[in-house]
Amino acid sequence: MCRTTAERALAAELEAVRPALVPAYTAALPGARAAVLTRLWRGFVHEPLPWIAARTADREGLTLRLADGRRLHGPPSDPWATSASVTGLDLDGSPYDHPAELLAALGVPGGGRFAAELDHSVASLALSRTAPPWPVGPPQHPWEWEQRATDGHPYHPNCRSRPGFSAAEQLAYAPEHRPVVGLRLAAVEGTAVAGAWPRGLRDGGALLIPVHPWQAEHVLPDRPLRDGPSAHPLLSLRTLDVPGVGRGVHIKTAVSAQLTSAVRDISAYSVTHALATSDFVARVADRLGGRLHIARTLAAAGAGTPDLAAMLRESPYAYADAAAGEQVVPVAALPALLAPYGPQERFSRCVEFARLAIGVCLDLLDLGVALEAHGQNLLAVVGPDGRARRLVYRDLADIRVSPARLARHRVPPPDVTGRLLNDDPAALRRQVVGCLVTGALGPAAGDAATLGAVLDAATRDLPLTPEVRALRTEPLPAKALTLMRLEAGGGAALWTRLPNPVP
Repeated sequence: MCRTTAERALAAELEAVRPALVPAYTAALPGARAAVLTRLWRGFVHEPLPWIAARTADREGLTLRLADGRRLHGPPSDPWATSASVTGLDLDGSPYDHPAELLAALGVPGGGRFAAELDHSVASLALSRTAPPWPVGPPQHPWEWEQRATDGHPYHPNCRSRPGFSAAEQLAYAPEHRPVVGLRLAAVEGTAVAGAWPRGLRDGGALLIPVHPWQAEHVLPDRPLRDGPSAHPLLSLRTLDVPGVGRGVHIKTAVSAQLTSAVRDISAYSVTHALATSDFVARVADRLGGRLHIARTLAAAGAGTPDLAAMLRESPYAYADAAAGEQVVPVAALPALLAPYGPQERFSRCVEFARLAIGVCLDLLDLGVALEAHGQNLLAVVGPDGRARRLVYRDLADIRVSPARLARHRVPPPDVTGRLLNDDPAALRRQVVGCLVTGALGPAAGDAATLGAVLDAATRDLPLTPEVRALRTEPLPAKALTLMRLEAGGGAALWTRLPNPVP
């Protein structure tokens, strides 16, 4: 039964464009509500929200005392769990099982906007879960791993919030629905360009900039556009595998809609600095003895505004040795890859992946590069036994570079300026540890007990550097995802500290 504005609107749209999906959609709504409510309760319990005065544990769970005197009660919250365990919360004697309805009842600053986002998240998640199951066995195409994750960010309440996307557009563009997307092309003269823009994307003196069809309809409706290549959407939706452009090219397009937390356009800074950043990080990664590959940026172009720009990026799949049975799998898809194995085998492979990822990220940090190694940016090259052999990293827009650490290792600095540069040890450590654990290791483990055992096994023999000490003994940094959506503006990264699960 549809109860909220977004649920009813999506159901009505489905009735018009894909009526056969309506029963599956409505059947998926209770589970989607629980999944988003679990993520929201995690934020309430573990983030520094100013309107929560106290948190008190009891035999039945946890009670939050609000600044206005009301009490919100719910079950214990494992900050590292990825299963939906919260089916209802109690606010001063009134039960709530829908996150948007709860947030509206709380009446906290920023809650109205966030409640609408949560409503979208529930409805879109239910629609995502109507995607047909994949056949047993490895995928036929490498990009299919990217389309197996239906639930989005494992800890973000806005895991599937797609305001501005109709039901038809989600079915046509979202990776979990396995569409083939027809890109559009904008002919632009006098554009900023970095790298060798392909001949097939030129027309005389004009560059042909790939445009996502959602962007074409909603942001650039009056601009003349041509038909472009067909493509397969990846985890990020706006980045697509394009077989028809070069060999193994991914195109990152601008989508000026808020997906999860941010508007996904491409800044002029990114266009200007993309190649220099890519070439620099690839050179530094070469010092790691082949453990890390960088999916390089091949070219970038923009028309001077963030809503009309694109990047061409090397496909990470090129780093798999097909003859040896290797595959390249986004870390977000590791649970699906490991699902066929028994518990002990899954744990063993998870530890091996953690040991590899921690070693690579900390060694690179020591050299002066802090990756944002979450489940979308970080990929594993796995053998036919499901064991991670090497790593691939893509999308360098949010890395940080430490000139001081580079100088210590006599590494020439990159030809970049501005926000990528940071010498603050605490900020660099937070970036690496927070993103790696919250975005990659935690979701792969699935709960606090397993994550603690994985971190312990992966780090117990490492030298006790400040970074390793943080991983083993200190509260772990994580983005305060709920607080960020409630704050006015909602763009800056805000952080919290979560209990360290290492025993």
